Amino acid sequence: MSAVFAQTDRELWLLTARDGEQVGGLITTCVAQASIVPELPRVLVGIARHHRTWELMTAAGAFALHLLAEAQLDWVWRFGLQSGRDLDKFFRLSWTLSPHGTPILAGAAGWLDCRIETAWDAGDRTVFLAEIVAEACLMPGRVLTMNRVLQLAPQDILQRLKVCRLQDAATEAAMIAQWRQTRSGA
Repeated sequence: MSAVFAQTDRELWLLTARDGEQVGGLITTCVAQASIVPELPRVLVGIARHHRTWELMTAAGAFALHLLAEAQLDWVWRFGLQSGRDLDKFFRLSWTLSPHGTPILAGAAGWLDCRIETAWDAGDRTVFLAEIVAEACLMPGRVLTMNRVLQLAPQDILQRLKVCRLQDAATEAAMIAQWRQTRSGA
């Protein structure tokens, strides 16, 4: 990782999406506010293409972003260390559908309901620009950040995080290399 990025502490977001009866979610730190116009709120999100949730959000044209408090630390393990292809990440969680059809998890510190406006292929991931169509800030205050999660994680979880990150990095490196080769015409 870049020494410059090592100086930052990004908030963790839990992204959920739904296509028909299928629901999914994942943990991401690649989220940025994309508008300063209060009447036209937008967000940029980068999601790796190999995730099941990418498939759901792309098919639906929508997703929800949830900020988490320390009380939802177990959601980071549930949505960040497992694939929705293997199990139901929503099992025994309380959630509803937003008026626009995206899964909203009860108990999140806050959430944004988003409609995709456009997307760009970036090799290993897609960068989505989305309109924020609804939001709620339910627990103002400190939200989970990457550094705080690493401080709170037990040793076995830290090891699983490391393995998952290495696996994802290998998958995404191949996708980036292929994308760059295609773009250069070589």
